[in-house]
Amino acid sequence: MKIDVFNLEAKKVGDMELNEAVFGQEYNEALIHQVVVAQLANKRQGNKSTLTRSEVRGGGAKPWRQKGTGRARQGSIRSPQWTGGGVVFAPKQRDFSQKINKKMRVAATISALSAKVADNKMVVVENLAFEQAKTKLAAQMLKAFDIKGRVIVLTDKDDETVLRACANIQNVTVCNVDLINVYDLVANADCIATQAAIRKLEEVYA
Repeated sequence: MKIDVFNLEAKKVGDMELNEAVFGQEYNEALIHQVVVAQLANKRQGNKSTLTRSEVRGGGAKPWRQKGTGRARQGSIRSPQWTGGGVVFAPKQRDFSQKINKKMRVAATISALSAKVADNKMVVVENLAFEQAKTKLAAQMLKAFDIKGRVIVLTDKDDETVLRACANIQNVTVCNVDLINVYDLVANADCIATQAAIRKLEEVYA
């Protein structure tokens, strides 16, 4: 299983072998959906909390007598219909986190990477050696590969030059392969990866 390797000007400079155990697996949509839902759920803080009528301070006495005033009957000034009263079905703190086994997370990542290769959405470059941390250089690279939508750029290590060059371009996510996750892979239509990043992925997931 081979894939073309390009330079930053989108000119082919060679090819490289891909490990089918990482880039040649079937697309498992159900598994990917489960992992993405869990990942997004784990980001939720779940710390909102409001008071029910039993928790609001005050309101122990009946505001006015039951009959004879011409007004609607009321039992407490802390009822939900009163300003400052309690909230009906008040939201409380809760834990939204979902557990995902390591094998499931790995399998979903491999499935997402394989889908990128199968759909010709994976571009492999020799390296991302920008001369300067200039947005113009990153934009030229995207234009050379005719990438206009959301794209994730995979590097084998943190590169300040690449991060700064891509920081001001909308819909571009730069990610170290050590921090790769399923959501970022499926949320971005295209993927640009260095040769070193591909090798590192194969070392981890093969």
